[in-house]
Amino acid sequence: MTELEQYVNGYFGVTGETLSVIASLFKPEALKKGAYYSVSGGPCNKLSFIQSGFLRLYALVDDKEVTQWIGSKGSFMGDMASLTFNIPSRWNIKALSDVQLFTIQKVQYNSIIESVPKWPEIEKHFIVNCFTIMESRIFGFLSMSAEERYTAFYNQNKELFNQVPLHYIASMLGMTPETFSRIRKKLL
Repeated sequence: MTELEQYVNGYFGVTGETLSVIASLFKPEALKKGAYYSVSGGPCNKLSFIQSGFLRLYALVDDKEVTQWIGSKGSFMGDMASLTFNIPSRWNIKALSDVQLFTIQKVQYNSIIESVPKWPEIEKHFIVNCFTIMESRIFGFLSMSAEERYTAFYNQNKELFNQVPLHYIASMLGMTPETFSRIRKKLL
């Protein structure tokens, strides 16, 4: 069983033929460090499960890169608005390391319901999970100090701190590299 199948089975409770059909629609894809998964202004016509490596989702704001998310092993990556609504992507998605993915293209994603009748229920669960993660991030920005955001993120994502440039994590947490460094030094 691939890691994608393990995830889909464990998280969504999908088994047997349904699991096999879903997994068969996701094809292996590799990106080299520094390669773009998708580029702002263009379409994002795929959704991927990260088997290994790190992808950074970011935007340019006033000539400054603002990191929205860093995807790691066991997470999905893509621009769902672009994929779903056929609009240009807001985000650049770039490999921070060599990355191994399982990717479903838009055509297969849009026709998955023909092969998997339970897909609307599975997709709803997936989207609610994504929404819940974003809701928690927004709540953290509104209710937590920079130090509290750092601590909470560190406790949930320790592996990132040794494998991803720290200024990307600082940006994702809404702080300057200097503030991030000061907090990190204080907590170490």
